[in-house]
Amino acid sequence: IQVVLEDGPASLYRTTDVTAAAVNTAYAIQYDAPTVNEGITLDGTDATKIVFANAGEYLLTFSAQISSTSSSTVKFYFWPRLSGTDGPNNTSVYWRHQKDATRVVSREAKFGVSAGDYLKVMWAVDSTSGYLDATSATAFAPAAPATTLHITRLHG
Repeated sequence: IQVVLEDGPASLYRTTDVTAAAVNTAYAIQYDAPTVNEGITLDGTDATKIVFANAGEYLLTFSAQISSTSSSTVKFYFWPRLSGTDGPNNTSVYWRHQKDATRVVSREAKFGVSAGDYLKVMWAVDSTSGYLDATSATAFAPAAPATTLHITRLHG
């Protein structure tokens, strides 16, 4: 039986495209305000920081819609940065080799955090033609965010 503790879930979305100004440069994703917010908030001075009020083990579920304006292969990198430290062996790498086609990529990971720790979702790309694609709503379907992050507290 899984018991989900209070003060621990959050759902964050980025509802606009995310682009990189330079290749092979780490950028933190700035999420829109959390839609569920119990003990996990965005920092008031740095909206790329996701702050944990409570210590515990958390499950992070990340997804992004990767796209490119080029027909050349573009490589995307994603990784978590916890309180300023990149953990070893946590990078996911994806390739996009089709102009104007979007692919959804995802990953889950568990992390132990202390109260006050913060998370930044980092990304980089080897071509500025690669971007994270937010899709507009249509007459028959709602919009799709460029990236989502769902966080669930597993243990206190």
